[in-house]
Amino acid sequence: MVLQYKLRKEKRWKKYPGKDKVKGSVSKYHFRLLNETKTKTLAEGNYPEVMKRFRAVEFFKHKS
Repeated sequence: MVLQYKLRKEKRWKKYPGKDKVKGSVSKYHFRLLNETKTKTLAEGNYPEVMKRFRAVEFFKHKS
């Protein structure tokens, strides 16, 4: 999975470097979660929503 972010005013998405490396608060940014090939959007919205979906996908991926 690929996690991307951008400022709410910007148009261009950037690869997410990690919460501690983002300038300012994560509440200023818009996030999206894509599959590995970047063809399907799995989640889009604020940080807690996208991370909730990320954890759910990771949980079921490693469950079996």
